[in-house]
Parts: sequence; C-alpha cells; structure tokens
Amino acid sequence: MCGILGVVLANQQQNVAAELFEGAMFLQHRGQDAAGIVTCGRGGRFYQCKGNGMARDVFTQSRMNNLAGNMGIAHLRYPTAGSSAGSEAQPFYVNSPYGIALSHNGNLVNSVELRRYLDEKVHRHVNTDSDSELLTNVFAAELDTFNKSRVTNQDLFSAIEGTMAKIRGAYACVAVLAGYGVIGFRDPNGIRPLLYGERTKADGSTDYMLASESVVLKAHGFHTFRDVKPGEAVIILKDASTPEFRQVATAKKFAPDIFEYVYFARPDSVLDGISVYHSRIEMGNKLANKIDRVFGGNITEQIDVVIPVPDTARTSALQCAVKLNVPYREGFVKNRYVGRTFIMPDQQERRSSVRRKLNAMESEFKDRCVLLVDDSIVRGTTSKEIVAMAYEAGAKKVYFASCAPPIRYNHIYGIDLADTKALVAFNRDDDEIAAAIGADKVIYQDLQDLVDACAGPGVDQFECGVFTGQYITGVEDNYLQELEKIRAQNQRLKLQQQNGMSVDACIDAQDMVDVKAEVDISMYNSGDHA
Repeated sequence: MCGILGVVLANQQQNVAAELFEGAMFLQHRGQDAAGIVTCGRGGRFYQCKGNGMARDVFTQSRMNNLAGNMGIAHLRYPTAGSSAGSEAQPFYVNSPYGIALSHNGNLVNSVELRRYLDEKVHRHVNTDSDSELLTNVFAAELDTFNKSRVTNQDLFSAIEGTMAKIRGAYACVAVLAGYGVIGFRDPNGIRPLLYGERTKADGSTDYMLASESVVLKAHGFHTFRDVKPGEAVIILKDASTPEFRQVATAKKFAPDIFEYVYFARPDSVLDGISVYHSRIEMGNKLANKIDRVFGGNITEQIDVVIPVPDTARTSALQCAVKLNVPYREGFVKNRYVGRTFIMPDQQERRSSVRRKLNAMESEFKDRCVLLVDDSIVRGTTSKEIVAMAYEAGAKKVYFASCAPPIRYNHIYGIDLADTKALVAFNRDDDEIAAAIGADKVIYQDLQDLVDACAGPGVDQFECGVFTGQYITGVEDNYLQELEKIRAQNQRLKLQQQNGMSVDACIDAQDMVDVKAEVDISMYNSGDHA
C-alpha cells in the first residue's frame, strides 16, 4: 500500500524536491517504514535521498538542498514479506539503459518466474528480494531491446506494454528517465490507485503531478485531475509539454482494492471517482443495519454508547451511532506519535504499541455496555488489547463491530497482513473470534454490504480476495507458498541474529538462503546521504 508521487515543473530552473517532500508528507499514512526521493536535472544527472524511517527524518534540510532538478519521483514504503532492509527503500535505480529510477506501489505475484527470466534470459543482476526491483529491471530490459542512443515516446509505450505482458499482480508505478521525463502506469485491473493532475500557473505554463491519492493533488493546487485508467500509461516530458496518454494493455476486470476505502486512503481522498469519506459513511449505515438484526431490535436497551477505535473508523462509527440512535463518544485518546500497529514487523512490538498508542477514558466506559467500532480485525492482537482496556476502564459489556468482513486469507497485492494461520478469523466462527479477543460479541459487516457501500460510477466490483480467497489475477497458490517461505526465512534470520549469531554465521546456517543487505547499491551524488 505504498505511496508514490511524480512531479514535473514547467520552470526548468526550479527545483522540485520541496514539492516532492511536501507531497510525501501527505502520503505518510501509506507507508512509515522508508522514504525516498530521486530528482533529475536538465543534464540528466540523478540526485537521490532515501532510507528507513519517516519522511521528516529521512529528508533532512541538508539532504534536500542537494536534490536538484525540475522533475522527480518519491516513494513511501510499507514493508511486505520481503524485508524492511534499507537496501529495499525505493525508488530503485538502474543505470542501463539511459538511467531509470522507479517507484512501485503493489505486489507482483509471479516474482519467482521474473527472477529466473532476468537471470537466464536478459542477464540483469537483482540485488534484493523486492519485487519492485524486479519490475524496474523488467522495464529496463524491455527498453534495452531498442538499442538506440535516444528513445521516443513510442519506444517507452512499447516498453511498458512489454513489461505489462510479463508481470502479473498489482502495480501503480511512477518512473523518471534521465534527461527525458516522468512516466506513470497502472495495472490492467486497476488494483492500486494512481491519479494525474495539472496546475496552470499565472504565466500560462503547466506543472504536472502523478500521485497515489487525490488529496496530494488538491493540496498542491492541481485542481484538474483524473485517475490513470487500468492498463493506461502517461509520459510527461521534462519541458512539461503536453503529456501523452496511451492504453498500452487491454483493461481487464476493473477491481480496485476495497481495502483502500476501508482503511488505507485518507477520508478526504477521491479514488476512481469514489469519495472515501462517503464510502465510510455508507459502511456505518450498513453496519448499523447488521447490528440491529443481530441484536433483534431494541438497541438502545442493549447498547449504551458507540465508541470508535481511532482513527480510520471514526466516520463509520459516528454514522453507525446516528443510525442506531445511540450516543457516540470518543472513549480512546490517541497518541499521534505512534504509527499504525498492524504494519509493525514484530508481534510483541505490536502488542506493546497498542498501550502506547491508545488510552481509555474511564468516564466513557464505566458501567456501560459499549459497542466498539473498528475498520477491520486482522490478527486480533490490537482488538484484544482494546477490549481489555475497555474492561479495565469499567465497561460492563464490550461488543466489537468491524466495518469489514472477517479477514481469512492473505492479502497478496501489496499489504502484508500476516500468515493466514495468524489471522484471528482463520478457521474460526464469530463466537470463537469473540472469545479470542475477549469480547462479549463480534459483529462483522457483510461482504455485499461493503461492496455496495464502496461502489460508484463505473466501479461495482472490487478486489476482495482477503475475504474470499478468490484473487482477481486468478489462483495464486505458488505465490502464497513463496510468501510463507520468505516469512519463515526472515523469522529464522531474526531469531538467529537475536541469539547473537553473526551475519556470516546466519548465511552459513543450514537452510538459510540469503541475508538482507542494509546498504543500498546505488548512486549517491547528493552530498550528504548518511
């Protein structure tokens, strides 16, 4: 669920770095693990700053001062099964052909096949476990087939078409070609979001932006914008002349990831013409109807108060309370300086983080039957802690409602929720889930109600494999097995290093395939990059 951004400024004397930094701050919610910016000047030289951490920590003033050029791309990383190593921070860079830097949001599900192709057919070295580095090299290999000193838009569109023919999965990408321009493209199912925007200035010139969410575009004055269509690509030249769009792959079943609307996107964003905020209002309405059915009416006699789990569930919880005619209260105070818990890499870290993140106000819980509303329940770790906190604050009964259906399967398109067996809903019914998290009752949104809440003009189906196990790209058993293997390897490596084994010892240990590089093998010409 990473955040990506690309900008081309009409004024070639102006540096784009500050705009990329500000845009990255608006996308920070999409990835808190690593951040990166690559800019390009008129002479074609790349300037890079990237590393692990939040955008505000990675992009220091001294580093930003050295990022020259009127065009560039940015990336905010959410870690998936591969690794959280610094070497996997994006954008990725390859020097041949022409010089390419690329940022990718999503996951490729045929990574094993692609790695073999890059090794055996086109002989390109891949240095990390990241499928984004694979994608970058596949695109570079396609562009290399033209064997020309200079490429054209037609060459680039053909290379993107060839890339899409080889890769499978979810991808929204922005790339910068040295001395040429910025490129954007989106997978044929439109699983991950990508928007294009224009900003006309007083002198009549136009700046251009590509971004994961509309909120970034609007905040920066890009009031003319639209979604990049599934299977579509756009090229924006360095002189900011009129961009060229082309449908490079046949659009397949249009199915945006429904989790964008449930959890990931900001409520003030509009994705594929659908307001995230209004979707969450409808989730609240439909969840209220389900709760009313479950309790058999007379809700006001059974539930004293509706309390949201901050922050994403607030909109739905408030509307749910209105629909049920039950008082709405803010019972948890959030420490805004602690990140999202389910993205944290370690179960114990998640457990302790919940207490640091939320504090229950006794006045809103004491002697009350409380309905807690959250956007979803994943591992159940956070939910269990929250239920315990409600009881500790004096609640008589705690009911837990989820705006999403039970999550029983892996999310394979860019969101590493957990091993399937670690999901609290795996092989459990609602009563067993309630017992697992310590609640008196658990109420889940029905899948069709969720789809109806999110549907909009031209979008009536979504990628819902996380609930059904039926993925939009088809049966992905081989990829799921590969995920399990990578997670197991990473866990063994972590345990071995925690037990004091050196990197060399870990590499030599039986059944260990590789060890993660913390240092990026890339270009560093921005001066201060430490």
